Parts: sequence; structure tokens; C-alpha cells
Amino acid sequence: MKFPAIVLAVAVLTGTTAAIAAEAAKNEAPKAPDINAIVTTVCAACHNADGNSVISTNPRLAGQHPAYITKQLNNFKSGERNNPVMTAMVATLTADDMVQAGIYFGSQKPKGGNAKENGPGSLGEKIYKGGNSATGVAACAACHGPTGSGIPVQFPRIGGQHADYVMTQLKAFRSGERANDPNKVMRMVAARMTDQEIAAVADYIQGLH
Repeated sequence: MKFPAIVLAVAVLTGTTAAIAAEAAKNEAPKAPDINAIVTTVCAACHNADGNSVISTNPRLAGQHPAYITKQLNNFKSGERNNPVMTAMVATLTADDMVQAGIYFGSQKPKGGNAKENGPGSLGEKIYKGGNSATGVAACAACHGPTGSGIPVQFPRIGGQHADYVMTQLKAFRSGERANDPNKVMRMVAARMTDQEIAAVADYIQGLH
């Protein structure tokens, strides 16, 4: 059976167009992550949509350095930082998702908190600003700054962070349960701190703005 030339031409053109479309779809750039959906479904229940957690055991993320947030998410995903809840939360996140989450929460305005007992002149202030030379505890302000704003990439923002969360993390560094600090800096500092010093400095940090 013979087909008119025009019919053959249309068939060839249609096949070529389909092939081009298929190739274009294959090479199409991946869609950017929907960060609002990620925040709503993964993060908001524990950290609030604006990153200002009201649960004292969950960290405030608002205003945190984006690179620090992304690093922690990657550490949870790789198992370098052990936390069953967070490991489950990050299981489905891609590398780009974690970068975008850092940018999102870093752009939110932190609300901070207030110290309960460790204001000016307290043990918490003494440890934070000057450390404890007798036991070799370094001053927190040396790395995190006088207001706890930290240094991007190197040291996280801690000013206004929940005291309960800070205490938990310092004790985890002290025991070695948490070991994702570069050069063991936090582990060496926390190893020299008493429970009283940890509680005092955590309370002082909660009141920094």
C-alpha cells in the first residue's frame, strides 16, 4: 500500500517533533524545591513556620546562619549527628532542599527570650564573657560574639536560644554523644564545664539579643 508523499512527510515531522520534545523533557532542569511545602510538612510542627520554636527543647532556627542549618541537616542525614526524630525528618530531603531550608530560616526574624536568673554580674555572664581560667573553660564570646550572633559558616548564632536546648547540647558535647563540632572545639570546652556552669551560661545565652 502506497502513502501520498504529504502523509509521509507529516508522519516524519510528527515523529521528529515527538523525539525533540522527549529529549527536551529529559534535559529539563529539575524543579526548585517548594520550600513553603517543606517548612509546613517537615519543620513547622517542632520549630514553627517562622523558626521561632516555642518548645524549649527544640532550637530556635530564625536568624541562624544558613550554612550552619544546612550543615546540621546534612549531618542528621549522614548519621554524623545522631537524633532519631531529625534523622526521620530529613530522610526525604535533597541536598538542595537542605540548602533552601537554611536560607529560609536564616531570613526569618528571631524573637529571642529572656534569662531567668543569669543577667549582668551573674555566673552565666562570667562564663560567657570570660570563661573559667582555673579549669580551662574558654569564653563563649570568643567564638560566638558578645551578643551571641556568632560568625557565619564557622560559629552558629546562639543568642536568644532556649536554655533547655543549650544545656542539652552542651551536655551532649561533654559526653561525646554529639561529635559533629569541627576540631572538637565544643567537646573540649564542654568537657571542662560543671552542671552548674552549663545551666548558668545556658540561661544567660537565652537572654542575649
